[in-house]
Amino acid sequence: MKLSEYVTYDGVGLADLVARGEVTAAELASAAQRAVEAVNPQINAVVETWPAQDAPIPGSTPLAGVPFLIKDLAVAMAGKRVELGSRIAAGNVAAADSALMTRFRRAGLVTLGRTTTPEFAYSTTTEGVLYGATRNPWDPARSPGGSSGGSGAAVAAGIVPIAHATDAAGSIRVPAAANGLFGLKPTRGRISMGPDADEVFNGLAVHGALSRSVRDSATLLDLVHGPEAGDPYAARPPQRPYAQETTRAPGSLRIGLLTRPWGGRAVERTVVDATLRAARLAESLGHRVDEVEVGLGVDWEEFVLANARLWSTNLVTWIDAFAAASGRPVDDTTLEPEMLAGYAYGQRVGGTEFVHALAMRNSVARAIGRYFADYDLLLTPTLPELPVLLGAYAEGAEGTDGLGWLGQLMHRSPFTAAFNVAGTPAMSVPLETDPATGLPIGIQFAAGYGREDVLFRLAGQLEQAAPWARRTPPVRAGGHDGAVL
Repeated sequence: MKLSEYVTYDGVGLADLVARGEVTAAELASAAQRAVEAVNPQINAVVETWPAQDAPIPGSTPLAGVPFLIKDLAVAMAGKRVELGSRIAAGNVAAADSALMTRFRRAGLVTLGRTTTPEFAYSTTTEGVLYGATRNPWDPARSPGGSSGGSGAAVAAGIVPIAHATDAAGSIRVPAAANGLFGLKPTRGRISMGPDADEVFNGLAVHGALSRSVRDSATLLDLVHGPEAGDPYAARPPQRPYAQETTRAPGSLRIGLLTRPWGGRAVERTVVDATLRAARLAESLGHRVDEVEVGLGVDWEEFVLANARLWSTNLVTWIDAFAAASGRPVDDTTLEPEMLAGYAYGQRVGGTEFVHALAMRNSVARAIGRYFADYDLLLTPTLPELPVLLGAYAEGAEGTDGLGWLGQLMHRSPFTAAFNVAGTPAMSVPLETDPATGLPIGIQFAAGYGREDVLFRLAGQLEQAAPWARRTPPVRAGGHDGAVL
């Protein structure tokens, strides 16, 4: 299969070709490997590839035979390295599949490699020391977002149609917005974190995916959702497959519009304008859109402080575990400055402060829950600005402590983290672009706990009304029989 053909299909489309015998899974894997060779030198999104290990039965699932990449964090593939983007974990090899990896295999996905992530996923840009900066296919001088920036860049550049991602404060939605992709953060408890963890960042983090089509994300979620034995909680099962929801009419939804972020930072005019256009599109489809104010249940400073305490204390345990396993020191030879700052901050957090941080999580969940008692959805920008230049996060970060670094991350992405704290689903939809630069602008929609069905219905309707599949970045596999566009 030529790359120029390969990149025109989403995952469901490729699996259908395999099921009908028009192409083999091995041929698709070869195309994906050639796509890596064509574009990865320019974007640095894939840190390692390997030959296809699984031979799925054609047609056995809606994604059987589809090339796939996993993020270098939170999912373990037996015999493969999982390094969390950190020198302190370099060379770490997984002894067994994690629960989600087992489900990826059962889904018929052909996992061919792993993608970049910032160190311990502790950033919304992907510029780690271990493997270097990942570049945005829309403009290689800019960030692809994070922490799933490698997955986002790889999908946008045509390497694979869908890739694994995680999200603890926006790490699916941020790269979706920066790379012009669809990305849905599922409800807390929708996908198991087991067996080595019951929850990550005290329930703030979830697994998910980045894709070019709505149906790919919905289909993958159908194939991997559900609890494992011993999980601390589980979201209520959906009434019907999510893939079916993408073609169901959503009805007339009550949507709140929020363009001023929590914390009060300024939003770029082009982003506000794009969000207002998205609101008008929703109204033209029969939905009611009202400007709203949404309380967090706590003030912004308390929100940031409590998140910093939760994040940094978790980091301490992970860093100590890798240091003990590897025999490496915890210093600037193994960790980046922001991680060392977070580690030091986490060591100072007391037990009472940690419990107070969990109380913040409860306050936010209750406040967000009250909002969704009156509205079906909340519409916001995903990000307050266009994809930033590489190096922007480093400006003014020198000497910052763990609280200061987390505050900068929240400042860069103030619309996303509330839904991680609340545990509710949210998606970034690539509805808009900046007229001046052509850079993608993501629009976020959030729903109440367990209501991915509503999000997928609306996403499918929006994709039909304002299709984005033909918008492709300058760096993309398949331009001239394998060259870059």
